Amino acid sequence: MGKGTKWPSEMKEFRDPITGAAITQLTDYLAHSYHLYFTNDGWYDNGSKILICSDRGNSTNLFSLDLKNGELTQITDLDKNASKGIQGTYINPVKNEAYFTYGKTIIAIDLDSYEEKVIFTLPHGYNFSNLSCTADGKHLCFGLSEDLSQTIKSNLSGGYVGFEETEAARPHCQICLLSFETGETKVIHEEKRWIGHVNASPTQPHLITFCHEGPWEKVDHRIWVLNINTGEVWKIREGEPNQYAGHEYWHADGLHIGYHGFTESLDRKDGKFLGFAKYDNSVCEEFEFPYQNMHIHSNDSTYIVGDGQQSSAYHGERYQDCIFLWKKTNEGMEGPRILCKHRGSFQIQQVHVHPRYTPDGNKILFTSDRTGYGNIYLAEVPEFESLPQLVEGKLIKSE
Repeated sequence: MGKGTKWPSEMKEFRDPITGAAITQLTDYLAHSYHLYFTNDGWYDNGSKILICSDRGNSTNLFSLDLKNGELTQITDLDKNASKGIQGTYINPVKNEAYFTYGKTIIAIDLDSYEEKVIFTLPHGYNFSNLSCTADGKHLCFGLSEDLSQTIKSNLSGGYVGFEETEAARPHCQICLLSFETGETKVIHEEKRWIGHVNASPTQPHLITFCHEGPWEKVDHRIWVLNINTGEVWKIREGEPNQYAGHEYWHADGLHIGYHGFTESLDRKDGKFLGFAKYDNSVCEEFEFPYQNMHIHSNDSTYIVGDGQQSSAYHGERYQDCIFLWKKTNEGMEGPRILCKHRGSFQIQQVHVHPRYTPDGNKILFTSDRTGYGNIYLAEVPEFESLPQLVEGKLIKSE
């Protein structure tokens, strides 16, 4: 074990029992392996490799997975007690360099030589939020949140313990911008709200999104945009008082923001919807559907993937743990259609399914602990119309 250690291919192929979709299992090890957080693009070297996380050797490390031959290469050698931020690793869009939090530091790692260097040290009294890199590759933006561990016992990755209490405490939070050229870091936004999901636009170097973290029905508003150049901050998709949207992500154009949400009525979550808005709120489209998703993702507004969990309004439980697809048409959003069964437990953050389209839109990357351990899968996406529809809990196969 250690940097540079090679692991032979663990790839295996199978067909989904419901749809027949071709699926490649990329990892197969008796410990959890999982891809980066769903907002983070893990592909590099012109899409020939993908950066993943794996718990081999009783610690969590970054591995490079060669998609041509399946070979795995360990590229970090981290202490087992200090690998909390690995899933949030972010790759620089203009060079083979990635960034992750490690204990009280942010580390930059060269993806070719595996050389590491500390580029930021956490100030006393704060914890890291997530980080991302601006589209021009010149800056790292990341969040800092006040450390409340002395007053609130939390385990956010395992059951969201302390989630509601942390939001209610209104921790002091900052969004920081680190220049790779000078090494200087400046605070570009701060407030007494719990800030999370700091995500840079993949095409607009001056734009980032962030959220006010916490139970969706209790925060003042979830989705925000920040103009780095001016410091201006504004809400995305304000909606009605009883409507909540979140789990935002950027479309590939770096101009539109996708999300999903629900309308709350009679003490229950109802009226589920998915949609997207342009960063300046000049465009907003939404579509209702009766199915629960933990996360959705898309490269644009045409095709959307979700880690579908069926609403309690229907009883077809056989299909509640499936990858769902939707297609935008002139009549609205068609779907869901089932791509495959994922059977993910969502037991801890690392094994959330987090489905994500590949950059070319031909496959879906996801994590599942269907075998008892988290592993990473790539499902080929056939013609949308060939996939079975799910209508009120019943599967309707295409002719």
